[in-house]
Amino acid sequence: MQPETIVIVGSGLAGYAVAREVRKLDKNVPVVMVTKERGDYYSKPNLSTAFAQKKTAQELVTTAADEISTQLDIKLLAETEVTSLDVQTRQLHTSQGPLGYSKLVLALGADPIVLPMDGDGRADVLSVNDLADYAAFRARMNDVRRAVIIGAGLIGCEFANDLLHAGVTPVVVDPNAFPLASLIPSSAGTVLRDSLAAAGVDWRLGATVTAVERNGAGYRALLSNGEALDADIVLSAVGLRPRTDLAKEAGLNVKRGVVVDAFAMTSASDVYALGDCAEFECGLLPFVQPIMVTARNLAQTLTGSPTAIQFPHMPVTVKTPAHPVVLHKPALSVQGDWQSEETQDGVTLWFKDSDGAVRGFVLTGAATKRRMEATKLLAAS
Repeated sequence: MQPETIVIVGSGLAGYAVAREVRKLDKNVPVVMVTKERGDYYSKPNLSTAFAQKKTAQELVTTAADEISTQLDIKLLAETEVTSLDVQTRQLHTSQGPLGYSKLVLALGADPIVLPMDGDGRADVLSVNDLADYAAFRARMNDVRRAVIIGAGLIGCEFANDLLHAGVTPVVVDPNAFPLASLIPSSAGTVLRDSLAAAGVDWRLGATVTAVERNGAGYRALLSNGEALDADIVLSAVGLRPRTDLAKEAGLNVKRGVVVDAFAMTSASDVYALGDCAEFECGLLPFVQPIMVTARNLAQTLTGSPTAIQFPHMPVTVKTPAHPVVLHKPALSVQGDWQSEETQDGVTLWFKDSDGAVRGFVLTGAATKRRMEATKLLAAS
C-alpha cells in the first residue's frame, strides 16, 4: 500500500461522493474503497418510492460496482468486513487482511432502529435500508393488500404514500398525534395527516406496536391501546441509528454519531467521517444535500487544501405526492415563534426570531411551490 493512499469505508452515496470529488481534484492519488456490500451505486432515497413504480432492486442500480470503480479509478474491496481500526498504526483490519492508510474516510451509514416487541412474528418485521433490504421487501409484497407501517416520520410517510399508489392500504402506527412530529409543528402535521387520510392512509396515532404475531398467512400487530391490526406485512420505519461501533472501539469521540469538526475530521488525526454516521456541531445531517456539500469540501482537504465546511440553507423534501412537504428546521439555539400565513390547498409556516427574521419554514401541499422563495428569505435573514 502506498503511503499516500486514501481509504474510504462505505460504498453508499457518501463514500462514492467523496471518491468522485477527489478524482476531480487529483487523478493519481490511490483511493481504496472497502464495503461489506457489492459496491453497486444507487440512490438510497429512492428505496421508499420505488415500489409503486414496480422497480426491482437491480433496476435501482444506476452504475454497477465494476463500472463505477473503473470510472473513478479506485480499488474496490467489495463484500469485505472491517473488523477494527488502529489509528496509531494507521491500519484497518479487514476480512481480507490489514489495510494501511494515510487518510481515512468513514462513510459507515446507519442501521434501522429495532424496537422491542413481543410475538412470534417480530423477526418477520421488515426494514428497508439498502438494496438487499429492498429486494427482500419486494419478494414479500406479492398479493399484499394491507400493510402495517411502524413510524410516521419521513420514511414512514414516504412508504405509506408509495404503497398507497401501488394499491396497498397502509396502516401507520405512531405514538404522536400527527406525522412528522419531530420535524414540523402540529398545524402542518394535522393537515398532512388529514390529507393523507383522505387519500387512503389509515392512521393509528397515539399508540405503539407492542407485539407482532403470525396470523395465518399474515400478521396481527398488537397496539399499546389494546387494538389489534391484521395485515399481510409489517414494515418498521422508526428511524436510523448511526453506525459508530468501529469508531468507538478505536477510541474516537462518539456521541449520537461519530463527532467531527468543521473539516469533517474526527478526534483522530487524518480520520474523517461524513454521511449518516457523522455528527457535526449542528447535529446529525442524514440528507443528500449536506452529504454532497461535505464531500466537495472534504475532497479539498484530502487532496492538500484544508477547507472548512460551510453548509448553505438546505430544505428537506418529503416525497409524499398525495400532500408534499418541504421544510427547513430552525437551529435549536434560535429563539422565536412559528407564524402561519393563509394558504389555499396547503400550509405555509414561517419561524421568525425576535427580530422578525425568517429562520425556518414549513410548506405543504400547493405551498411547496414557494420553496425557492422561502429559501431566499432564509438567505436574506
